[in-house]
Amino acid sequence: MATGRLAGRIAVVTGGAQGIGRAVAEEMAREGARVAILDRNAAAGEAARAELQEQKLPVLFFPADVTREDDVGAAFAHLEEAWGAAEILVNNAGGNTYYDPVRMTSADWDAAMALNLKSAWLCARAALPGMMARGAGAIVNVSSLHARMTARGMFPYAAAKAGLAGLTRSLALEYGPAGVRVNAVLPGWTRTPPVQEWLGRGGDPEGEERRLGSVHPLGRIAEAREVARAVVFLASDDASAVTGAELVVDCGLSAKYAGQEE
Repeated sequence: MATGRLAGRIAVVTGGAQGIGRAVAEEMAREGARVAILDRNAAAGEAARAELQEQKLPVLFFPADVTREDDVGAAFAHLEEAWGAAEILVNNAGGNTYYDPVRMTSADWDAAMALNLKSAWLCARAALPGMMARGAGAIVNVSSLHARMTARGMFPYAAAKAGLAGLTRSLALEYGPAGVRVNAVLPGWTRTPPVQEWLGRGGDPEGEERRLGSVHPLGRIAEAREVARAVVFLASDDASAVTGAELVVDCGLSAKYAGQEE
């Protein structure tokens, strides 16, 4: 019999093939949940499923582009056939964007917003009927520190992630009376494949990570598993009175004045 804070619950993690999503899927499974990974990268998704199943963790993988309404509907239908309706949804799928506001096209804008914002609504829309029928549920949206502050050259990532934080508040108000809690996690710099690739672009990844760590009050960036534990907390009954909230996981970076010296 499954034990843990999420024992017996059915969870969906989008973008769960690698990085934060992969860590969330593993942490939730270790806490007793049955976890369905949704990802458009079929090879990476199958690899994650195989690795976690080798650890005797209950994980399924459904290939899906969560920006596409039909893919989302099919994935949730397959999940219901296999295990039942989702009780936990983690909207983790997303990606950085690096457009110039003038030169980007309408198609570029639509794609950026679809991946980082619309996908969360599509998945919430698919999951909410089952949660409402059950009278309980938890949605955790993985936003970003960029929802509150941002950097040059990453347009329109901050707009999308701020929108995701707004979506969190709206859904929390709409569905709180039905017993559904909706919260957001705002990670800062986190050790994921894209970040590690970025650290290595100058040929000295260790030196670049030391430099980056030095601007964080904790002296380092976060590990994906640390973000995953925050997600698990918000999805669990430990956070039973928490909804419409944003939990920042950034090793203290956002607590500083810009340019502050240590």
